[in-house]
Amino acid sequence: MPIIYLDRLFLLNLLIDYLLCLLSARVCGLVLKRWRYALAGLLGAAYAVLVLLPGLRFLGGAVGKLAAAALMAAIAFGGEQHALRCGAVFLCVSAAFGGALWALSLAGGYPVFDARVLLLSFALCYAGLELLFRGRARLPDRPRTEVWLALGGRESRFMALIDTGNALSDPATGAAVMLACPHALAPLFPGVDLTADPVTLTALPSLAGRFRLIPYSAVGGRGLLAVFRPQRLTVGGEERRDLLVAVSSAAQGEGFEALINGETTFHH
Repeated sequence: MPIIYLDRLFLLNLLIDYLLCLLSARVCGLVLKRWRYALAGLLGAAYAVLVLLPGLRFLGGAVGKLAAAALMAAIAFGGEQHALRCGAVFLCVSAAFGGALWALSLAGGYPVFDARVLLLSFALCYAGLELLFRGRARLPDRPRTEVWLALGGRESRFMALIDTGNALSDPATGAAVMLACPHALAPLFPGVDLTADPVTLTALPSLAGRFRLIPYSAVGGRGLLAVFRPQRLTVGGEERRDLLVAVSSAAQGEGFEALINGETTFHH
């Protein structure tokens, strides 16, 4: 009967669970929230220890495992636009890791909690998923950058697609305008329905003076957009003072929640 050191088991599971959350986030194209993945890893590590304690081994059943996985996914990806899909990816990545772990333990004769088996299994799982998603991650026509906004003591982080076709600018000042979907901007305006039409947004008493309207023209027609100027804004880690932000439900897709002009991103 092998001896299991609970402290080593806890630390190993903390590291592996953190890396599994991180890998899942990369697969989903999310802005990385490492502190949330660390919290999810702590939960997973605590669960791994609890199921070995006398009187608590019932937690190791199917219901307990699913509940622990669901809580970890909620901690790591709660609040993301496609949280359920991120959770499903996390379960798939974890299952792939579990399969690699079991196969290696059988082939090498090592117990599944052996550090060498755990780390090698994760390396194989990571390499396999990297190979699987490499083509998607390197699509040349979908370059993205991370955006950070701050307004009124609140902040939001999201990914923006660099779109050279987005030439929207403010006709009054000539400032470039980034399009961001309501979900990306929701943390800045709690309790406000950002999916409302632009005229309604500018008329809300709680947002008095915050938004104004600008016209836009696109293939689908013309209209108005509600725009605002954040107190601070960075694109790819570089502070920008020349960008306005417009609310647009169309500014989202696979792995991004905003559209920003490529020329204004790299040449300003």
